[in-house]
Amino acid sequence: MHIPDGFLDPLVAGLFWLGSGVVIGLAVRRARHELGDERTPLLGVVAAGLFAAQMLNWPIPGGTSAHFVGGAFAGILLGPSLGVLAMTAVVTIQALVFGDGGIIALGANLFAMAVVDVLVGYAVFRALRGVHETGAAFVAGWAAITASALAVGVGVGVSSAFAYELGVTVPIMVVGHALLGIVEGGITAAVYGYVADARPDLVLGRSTDEALSPEVGL
Repeated sequence: MHIPDGFLDPLVAGLFWLGSGVVIGLAVRRARHELGDERTPLLGVVAAGLFAAQMLNWPIPGGTSAHFVGGAFAGILLGPSLGVLAMTAVVTIQALVFGDGGIIALGANLFAMAVVDVLVGYAVFRALRGVHETGAAFVAGWAAITASALAVGVGVGVSSAFAYELGVTVPIMVVGHALLGIVEGGITAAVYGYVADARPDLVLGRSTDEALSPEVGL
């Protein structure tokens, strides 16, 4: 999922930087009104957990790699703005400190994992939550990582600097991460279910009274 430097044309990398910058800037503005005594430490805890989970990655054909992302979980638990900021911190530290993903390509990696992954996961969960909460978390985790893989596949596929074109990069990234998404969806659902039961006050849009209701999650 992390794109190294040299895989993207300058124009493509610049467009990704622009898109990521706009969304992250909006997230910063909105986050000022969302942070509080409980949300601030939760933001740090979620970012640290996702950082550790993303350190486990393995290569897939074409020079890229697959790993757990967790953007959907961040969006579900923190909301879209704080979720974007949590993933931004994780992806940026990985690039600057551990060399996981390139510096020029950081805008693309942020767009895929901190923007697309978070926002798609949040949107899917909100759309399906009324049907089945745990199932919604599973589908959100699967859809989010698949969508972010599509963004990466398109980015490297349209770049002449990369050895392969869209016909190769998109199927490899999407199919590989759609399979990985089954695992990520399961983890997202399991962790969300645990947090929702143990600390419903930490879940965005869910109160303790809702957690005690027998109708929730049915």
